[in-house]
Amino acid sequence: MGTTQLEAAPEPKYWHLRNVIGEALDTEFAVGEILPNERELAARFGVARATLRQALEQLELEGRLQRRRGVGTTVAPPRVGVDVSTAAHAWPGVGDDTWQPVDGVAGRAPSAVARLLDIRSAEPVHIVRRLRLSAGLPVAAELLYVPELSVPGLTATGAAGGPTGARAVLRELQRLSLDGQDRSVELGSARADDARELDRLPGSPVLVVTTRYLSAGRTAAVSVATYRADTCRLTFGDSGDLAMAS
Repeated sequence: MGTTQLEAAPEPKYWHLRNVIGEALDTEFAVGEILPNERELAARFGVARATLRQALEQLELEGRLQRRRGVGTTVAPPRVGVDVSTAAHAWPGVGDDTWQPVDGVAGRAPSAVARLLDIRSAEPVHIVRRLRLSAGLPVAAELLYVPELSVPGLTATGAAGGPTGARAVLRELQRLSLDGQDRSVELGSARADDARELDRLPGSPVLVVTTRYLSAGRTAAVSVATYRADTCRLTFGDSGDLAMAS
């Protein structure tokens, strides 16, 4: 068989540079280290700055680099695993949970979440906000919606706020018997508040993982977690990992 046109096409210059810089990241730089500025890098590799930017953008999409406002371009930590299997069940905040409670407030669930909870949109719920960090950097933000029926020891209007209130809601939720959970995952774009918490630009690609926690034949809580798509990968328990590209 003859060589196809695609196979015969020369490798783009920026792609070759991406490979060269990738090797340098493995051998010369540590996680979190700030790269030299574009002018210095372009001079080092003997390329135009436009070619350099293409290579850096590709490496950022692959999760090798991170561009942080006010800091510059840094070497990214290894991708964080996002377990989407339903083989193991645990309430939020139990065991080796890596999330940090940030705030707990009373509010209203979005209509889509209210439908999952089988409550009226106007019904008050506890909203727990948590962050997940890797190498000191935020990689995911979560909103956990808990109706008053699930935590009868608390009332959404009278519960304490802040991290203390968030932990109180989590403790009360863990008093229930967890029957199971299910998850859905979709690729989305970061909203303004997500982008601010995750140090990304609005519209950046994210993974949105929605989890329903089931107890006594009903949905006891719903989690909506937004992950940076450039620094996270989906994992499926014993079935292996699936790397997610932006």
